[in-house]
Amino acid sequence: MMGCQAVPAQLFYDFCLDEHVPADHLLRGIDRHLDLDSVRAQLKPFYSNTGRPSVDPELMMRMLIIGYSMGIRSERRLCEEVHLNLAYRWFCRLGLDGKVPDHSSFSKNRHGRFRQSDILRHMFETVVERCLAQGLVGAEGFAVDASLIAADANKQRSVPGTEWKAEDDAGRSVQEYLAVLDDAAFGAASPVTPKFISQSDPAAQWTGAHKGHAFFAYATNYLIDTDHGIILDVEATRAIRQAEVGASRTMIDRTENRFGLTPGYLAADSAYGSADNLAWLVKEKDIAPHIPVFDKSNRTDGTFSRSDFTWDGEGDRYICPAGKELVQFRRTYATPRSGITSEGTRLYRASKKDCDVCDLKQRCCPNAVARKVPRDLNEDARDVARAIAATPAYERSRHRRKKVEMLFAHLKRILRMARLRLRGPCGARDEFLLAATAQNLRRLAKLRPQRPPHGVIAA
Repeated sequence: MMGCQAVPAQLFYDFCLDEHVPADHLLRGIDRHLDLDSVRAQLKPFYSNTGRPSVDPELMMRMLIIGYSMGIRSERRLCEEVHLNLAYRWFCRLGLDGKVPDHSSFSKNRHGRFRQSDILRHMFETVVERCLAQGLVGAEGFAVDASLIAADANKQRSVPGTEWKAEDDAGRSVQEYLAVLDDAAFGAASPVTPKFISQSDPAAQWTGAHKGHAFFAYATNYLIDTDHGIILDVEATRAIRQAEVGASRTMIDRTENRFGLTPGYLAADSAYGSADNLAWLVKEKDIAPHIPVFDKSNRTDGTFSRSDFTWDGEGDRYICPAGKELVQFRRTYATPRSGITSEGTRLYRASKKDCDVCDLKQRCCPNAVARKVPRDLNEDARDVARAIAATPAYERSRHRRKKVEMLFAHLKRILRMARLRLRGPCGARDEFLLAATAQNLRRLAKLRPQRPPHGVIAA
């Protein structure tokens, strides 16, 4: 006979929400390491002393952490999930009858109090401090990289870069873009006019960096510790190399000032291997660059490249494969010359007499009367990077650098941030900060789980 479930006739229930959340639930691990006690103090100056009470800012912070930790991209859906899910209610301290705020409250506060107070940056740094306290940051070496995240912008609604102009009644994202035109991460990152500009989000960069269809995007820049992959800083920039390299310097300086951390080495790809950037690391920060040198001096026509010439630092000269010297000046000028070209290099020239009788001329300078070798002003920093690249330590750091790539894959596949929902530089910064905070909290919950009570065997 088919059974039928009877409707319980109880009038009162003894229900404990804590007992219905599994002991190994991710949010339990996150809750152990989350400290939001300073949120109210940080936001208090941005609330009025009169009027009806607002939504608890700690509640909104906890809901945002749930959304970014669980890959819930829609705030409307986030409110529905918190209303229905017992674990989410437990994490938000709502109990069974607590009211979930309307999704519009997030937009109102995000574009107002949260940005004015920089509370999201404060929360991110609080989590980093927790990672430091738990011994997850060694500071032996850092790694830096950038990844493109598609912007909420449509090619069909864009205009050529030369035709774009701001309207008088421009929206929030346009006003934010105009405010960062002098910022090295956005408007001042490059003097080149973009091919297309989105009218809804002009700060987004039109890029084809993925070697496929071009799209509007922002770049999220991570500075991580290579021991456990903890994100020490995050920065939003335009999706171009100049802005990404500048962001790496900003993050290194900010990490040093905020946490007192300076790495022994920095691992990165060749995009960060320019002479200027290597010189900044070696000469100003005393950081060993575990970075491939960005060098276009190698020739492909069969003639000698600059690497075939031996540099003599004491004699300030190059020695060619035939044993002859290349120097800057072969006579003394009445007015001393700097010898620095407009490209920031020094030219070392061989003697025409030596080149005319040289048996290697066809392999060295077949179309010139004498060979010239340019040397960058910061070539000594490049030489430091080249020497490091030949060591076993460089090979180890190259593999450890892959942790930042894994974080980007986790960001897009698990946290589902393949495309931004907010527009403008501030919107990109908010989303990247929240996502990095969620990733650090997940890493804390995994690496520092709650230990079972003494005498209790974990399941």
